[in-house]
Amino acid sequence: MKKGLIFVVVSILLVIVCAPFVYAASEAPTATVDYTKAIIGACSLAVAGVAIAFGTIGTALGMGNGLNGATNAVGRNPEAQGKILLTMMVGLAMIESLAIYALVISLIVLYANPISKAFGIG
Repeated sequence: MKKGLIFVVVSILLVIVCAPFVYAASEAPTATVDYTKAIIGACSLAVAGVAIAFGTIGTALGMGNGLNGATNAVGRNPEAQGKILLTMMVGLAMIESLAIYALVISLIVLYANPISKAFGIG
């Protein structure tokens, strides 16, 4: 656990230290730079990350509760395993569709980018 945490911290620090050298301009820009597109792109990345994070956290908790209830029910009444399994699978499919909706929303924000179209940038 400690070794993995150290690896993650060192990796993040390396990315932070190396990023300015990778994106350094070879020559000074001759015209003024419009930072609106960069700000909207960064906001889009943040929104997509938050959407997929909350979407998957919610569905993971829902699936965990559903599986917990199903295993407890099968443990109490093993004869009803078929009905419980069928109901659990349908419920898990419905819960998983919420994660797919979160993925679709984050992909729309990333690639279709309605924010930039609203401002007339993209």
